[in-house]
Amino acid sequence: MASSSSQLAPALEVTGGGLSFGHRTLWQGLDLTIERGEYFAVLGPNGSGKSTFIKVVLGLTQLSQGRISVLGAPATLGNPALGYIPQQRAIGTEMPLRARDFVGLGVDGHRWGFRLKTRAYRSKVDELLEAVGASDYAKVPVGLLSGGEQQRLRIAQALANDPKIILADEALLSLDLNHQYAVSELIHRCNRDQGATVIFVTHEINPIIDHVDRLLYLAGGRFTVGSVPQVMRTEVLTDLYQTSVSVIQTNGRYVVVGGEHGGDHHCAPDMGEPALSGAALLGSKGALTR
Repeated sequence: MASSSSQLAPALEVTGGGLSFGHRTLWQGLDLTIERGEYFAVLGPNGSGKSTFIKVVLGLTQLSQGRISVLGAPATLGNPALGYIPQQRAIGTEMPLRARDFVGLGVDGHRWGFRLKTRAYRSKVDELLEAVGASDYAKVPVGLLSGGEQQRLRIAQALANDPKIILADEALLSLDLNHQYAVSELIHRCNRDQGATVIFVTHEINPIIDHVDRLLYLAGGRFTVGSVPQVMRTEVLTDLYQTSVSVIQTNGRYVVVGGEHGGDHHCAPDMGEPALSGAALLGSKGALTR
């Protein structure tokens, strides 16, 4: 984790935060501070409010109670300090947009109509493509690329404005194991080399486990915050789920058996939470607690 200055406001601060949909409470009483440069994971079963947590940070959804601040200011839509990486969703082969033009939307996606491709614009796109290892297919239509290659382009888009906070919402979903680790390493590099704060929502902690400073685990309207060794324990998750759960660790990796997961951390996306479109956003280690 990169060091942060005590003179700067935290990357994210939630005080007394709660989130409800109708009569259903996803979570409440959340007090959370994420420091600048921290790599923070959000984990939990289907419908626990993980992706909705990202929507709150983005200013797309309001807390039902409490307050949230992002870099010392209220969460607002279109914050240029945020870089958003959505779930990997297949792009149809009919998509004619080339990879470099797709990345270019992150550079000037707020503009409409004719775009003058200046030298500075082309240089920035080239820099982003190189940063994510996508230069070799810069001129290939996006729809012809693999899921992992498309996800590299989404990361490049998210990095276009040199964000202070990177929000990754199930960014590894539907990727094979090799691409999961490759994409994880790209995001980690932004945290390590540029000092960007990372907030990573995931069902599968293992591909990012070596990078995570702390995590928020949401389940059944309850939550736990702490380091990976503090949270990923049988007694902690049994208490969180209010049912028998076993945490199995082997070779530094974790499997959760029982609870609402019905097996482990290889689970489907949050079906109980509305989808979030990346296109709508182009404008834009502590103690254990319960």
